[in-house]
Amino acid sequence: MEQTKTILKKTWVVAALACVCCLLWGSAIPLIKTGYRLMQMDSADTASQIVFAGVRFALAGILVLIFASLRERKVLLPNRTVLKYAVPVCMAQTVCQYFFFYIGVAHTSGVKGAIITGLGNFIAILLSCLVFHKEKMTGRKMLGCILGFAGVVVINLMGNSLDAGFRLTGEGFILIAQFSYGMSTVLINIFSRKVSPVVLSGTQFTMGGIILFLIGKGMGGHFGVVNAAGIGIIFYLAMVSAVAYTLWSVLLAWNDVSRVAIFGFVNPLFSVILSALVLGEVRQAFNMGSLIALFLVCVGIYVVNQKKSS
Repeated sequence: MEQTKTILKKTWVVAALACVCCLLWGSAIPLIKTGYRLMQMDSADTASQIVFAGVRFALAGILVLIFASLRERKVLLPNRTVLKYAVPVCMAQTVCQYFFFYIGVAHTSGVKGAIITGLGNFIAILLSCLVFHKEKMTGRKMLGCILGFAGVVVINLMGNSLDAGFRLTGEGFILIAQFSYGMSTVLINIFSRKVSPVVLSGTQFTMGGIILFLIGKGMGGHFGVVNAAGIGIIFYLAMVSAVAYTLWSVLLAWNDVSRVAIFGFVNPLFSVILSALVLGEVRQAFNMGSLIALFLVCVGIYVVNQKKSS
């Protein structure tokens, strides 16, 4: 255990695993849109999108628990201690974050939504330092956050216009979703040191997915047309959540929130590039704006993870 803890604290290991998570999350965005098209779900049908998300996350949680059980060679079911910690994580990370996010993105532009989403990593670090006092806020961490967020702004504004205005059900709901994400990041950092981060992740996903599914159905949502291609995408998206969030939870269990959360700024870069490749819009991904954004994000990551010279 001590050897594993030491390895997971190495900067190159944190960087590699965090980038794998961001790559998986980035691949999810174009495939979610493809899934909506294959299953004939209207992009404005928020209730059905919440049903879709509920099925995805419930399946992800079940897959995590199955994987953990196979690895340990015994059936791993959450006990009272795990449930005590899983409930607040579930409500923050899966239920609140995605409920408000899906409604928010339906009532604002993609550019504004992407930029506000980039604030989630900033919020996670601020909460960890200023509210929960799990680590100290330093000039390096603040500068790294600003550089990372600047990268998100650049890649989303190149070639796009940013309209003015603020709506509670649009930009407001996305901002609430990012506060939920930031809160869940800190909670995972705290709780994953008390119980297995893998079991915690699987339990909260299963619970959150079921709750989202019931909320979506209650709002009149439906699952859409069931076909082989759509089911395949659901399984892939479930695997993305299962692998990425579990790895992220493991990293948070052994590192400060700032060391891990700063890599979240890579996520929008992967999202833009992979979406462009899947949708055939290569010119929009590989341009000067992408290079500037990548440079800013990389510098921000370096600043946060730079060791103090003695």
